[in-house]
Amino acid sequence: MQWEVVIGLEIHAQLATKSKIFSGASTAYGAEPNTQACAVDLGLPGVLPVLNKEAVTMAAKFGLAIGAEVSRRSVFARKNYFYPDLPKGYQISQMELPIVGRGELEIELEDGSTKMVGVTRAHLEEDAGKSLHGDFHGKTGIDLNRAGTPLLEIVSEPDMRSAKEAVAYMKKIHSLVRYLEICDGNMQEGSFRCDANVSVRPQGQKELSPRTELKNINSFRFVEKAINIEVERQIDVIEAGGKIAQETRLYDADKNETRSMRSKEEANDYRYFPDPDLLPVVIEEDFLNAVKATLPELPDQKKHRYMDSFGLSPYDAGVLTSDRALAEYFEVVLDTAGGEAKLSANWVAGELTGALNKTDVELADSPVSAVKLGGLVARIADNTISGKIAKEVFQAMWQGEGDADAVIEAKGLKQITDASAIEPIIDEVISNNPGQLAQYRSGKDKLFGFFVGQVMKASRGKANPQQVNELLKKKLDG
Repeated sequence: MQWEVVIGLEIHAQLATKSKIFSGASTAYGAEPNTQACAVDLGLPGVLPVLNKEAVTMAAKFGLAIGAEVSRRSVFARKNYFYPDLPKGYQISQMELPIVGRGELEIELEDGSTKMVGVTRAHLEEDAGKSLHGDFHGKTGIDLNRAGTPLLEIVSEPDMRSAKEAVAYMKKIHSLVRYLEICDGNMQEGSFRCDANVSVRPQGQKELSPRTELKNINSFRFVEKAINIEVERQIDVIEAGGKIAQETRLYDADKNETRSMRSKEEANDYRYFPDPDLLPVVIEEDFLNAVKATLPELPDQKKHRYMDSFGLSPYDAGVLTSDRALAEYFEVVLDTAGGEAKLSANWVAGELTGALNKTDVELADSPVSAVKLGGLVARIADNTISGKIAKEVFQAMWQGEGDADAVIEAKGLKQITDASAIEPIIDEVISNNPGQLAQYRSGKDKLFGFFVGQVMKASRGKANPQQVNELLKKKLDG
């Protein structure tokens, strides 16, 4: 039987506010356990929550960015459940009236095609604390620093049909919240995590099958692996005559398997009701217009501008606009290099990102600034150095030896562009290789590359490659 995979994602983006959603406690990461949970976060008797306006602003910004309806009236509810890291015994969330309604996002697939994925809703809620299972001698430690941290939960439609589509959608949301500067997207710290709802059904069937929910996956790679392994498991169960239980499962990356955690709750299991301590959130037109005025150029808009204005390919434009900081870096390089778009794109997306990945350095900490890289690209463009020599210059810049001009001067790497200086080198190479010359002139054209290599070697890589090719061609054919 042919099976169709059905996937929906619930993405939790931790909002980049300085204080929590209903209290003034800090949201800074890395503090000592239980030092950033105040009386409001703990739900102690007599305390009242006060809504953080900045969290509302960030949620509205996201809604506008995906073309969704931002609700003029939304309501906070209590989601009741009992777990050690939830000190109040309930979580303040939104149920029937979320702040962001339906929207959609366009994702790009590996083959270059695109697909629209619906966003059902995005709602505000507070995060729970964190259970720590190590180093407590068989007991569980509870850190409540994260309790009350503002989250935007972004719920998709079940529109994705493969793990790769799910990852593409997740990456698009990740890029968008970082562009909007509403979430730092740090998956290692738990600022951006995902629950995946997965089911399979026979090809052609319209009804949805029972689904499982894979909880708290915090890397793109693990999302893809977890979904694929869960799809295999479900197909095996069904084809063996079993039925899929609607449940919550955990993905074990070490064993590459999913395992049952608990039966999947329905909304009525949580006994939602409007929080009596919080008034409905009413958003007025002036507020929304002010938020709209702060929206940056979004990734898709920037990508199309790069293609239209700079003549970049969809791939290059997509790579450069996938991250706001990288796009801003590229634009400084481009400006410094005098508008050399393709050359600038190649160096930012190639040599620079390669060096960052190899050394595990963040772009913000790059030893080569955008201005310095722009200066290097400018020296390639004006033929001061060749592309090959530029790599040597880049490595020296990476090691802190100065900007491009200083490195070129110190190492004597300026390219030879004077034909009268290149011709004697070519003459000497031809004179020293009579056998290869005879073979070339008898029709072995591939030996042209041999002569180019010998000339570049003799000039220690300094001869202008284009001039070498032109002058060598004339002399060999002459």
